[in-house]
Amino acid sequence: MAKLVECVPNFSEGRRPEVIAAIVNEVKNVEGVTLLNVNSDGSHNRTVVTFVGDPQAAKLAAFNACTKAAELIDMEQHQGEHPRVGATDVIPFIPVSEITMEECIQLANELGREIGEKLNIPVYLYEAAAKTPARVKLPDVRKGEYEGLKTAITTPERQPDYGPARMHPAAGATVVGARQFLIAYNINLSTSDVNIAKKIAGSIREAKGGYKFCRAMGVMIEERNMAQVTINMVDYTGTPLHRVFETVKSEAARYGVNVIGSEIVGMVPLQALIDTADFYLRLEGFDRKQVLEENL
Repeated sequence: MAKLVECVPNFSEGRRPEVIAAIVNEVKNVEGVTLLNVNSDGSHNRTVVTFVGDPQAAKLAAFNACTKAAELIDMEQHQGEHPRVGATDVIPFIPVSEITMEECIQLANELGREIGEKLNIPVYLYEAAAKTPARVKLPDVRKGEYEGLKTAITTPERQPDYGPARMHPAAGATVVGARQFLIAYNINLSTSDVNIAKKIAGSIREAKGGYKFCRAMGVMIEERNMAQVTINMVDYTGTPLHRVFETVKSEAARYGVNVIGSEIVGMVPLQALIDTADFYLRLEGFDRKQVLEENL
């Protein structure tokens, strides 16, 4: 089996279809890359693109998409619910087959250097590629977001790993890294009180004493007049989706609020869904080989 890496760049644009299409086309046009999913959210004003391919082809696709995003997205005009530091906010590489995490780290360094040198965009490395413990977690790297980083980038502790120690005038900064599979998971609440969502997020967030591998925050989805707990599960095998869902449901009940739905952003491993089905259906002796599609 050939080397295969997954790449999931996040772009700070979720409202202009023509801009999203132009960025995605940069991925489609690279030989050796397969586009798997494009997920755009208007409230978050963000698009998550998922593709797989040969490591060098994936790196080229990520660079080309980042270049196009820098041309078409002006962070001075950007507004959205999701934290961000740049037009191409984050680019993670995830090992899929016949490739090690160390190779993904090298890929992240190569791409980071290229973005910094050729596009004059400051680049921070995170997760397994981080050069300091303070930059392992993405929320720590994004502290202050685009607006705050414009000033903070000049301080010694916030100097980028690659590129100039100043924000790109339109594209801001970019975070590049290597990590295991992450599930972006949102839970919607029957309330417009975002403070309730923030309190619930605090109860499940690892940094606040909640579940390990769980990063969460409360946001407001304006077009639906609805509060949302938005979650990144950085290791679903350590903390499964159903455990977090049940806790959010229980915490919401404390405030007289219901969970009205949830959503997965981008791709999700089949095993994560099987684990959830196993929990809710109380399956006995179930085996993954019983999934029809697994045998086709």
